[in-house]
Amino acid sequence: MLKPIKNNEQYQDALERIYNLMQEDLKEGSRESDELEVLSILVEKYEDDNSPIAPPTPIEAIKFKMEQSGLKEKDMVQYLGYRSRVSEIFSGKRKLSLKMIKTLHRQLGIPAGSLLND
Repeated sequence: MLKPIKNNEQYQDALERIYNLMQEDLKEGSRESDELEVLSILVEKYEDDNSPIAPPTPIEAIKFKMEQSGLKEKDMVQYLGYRSRVSEIFSGKRKLSLKMIKTLHRQLGIPAGSLLND
């Protein structure tokens, strides 16, 4: 019987059951398939309540986008200015200016909220 997950032991049990169900060849709409779906929702809720993921820092957001786009630190000069400025930003010695945030948002599509989160 499915119940809300209220502690770490129940969470671990649910993860184990999910793992076991995923090893089976489940038919869409079967009892086991429905159980897997409901367990996944319960686990996600428990994780959201007990292990919230902090939003990325602006530098993490930039580096993630760089990795996705195959950009190097030297490529960021066109968005942030001089090479020394890029280095200062990545080392945390300088904050992003509003102009830099707008440029990164428009040119690279990095969400402005991620760039403002500090």
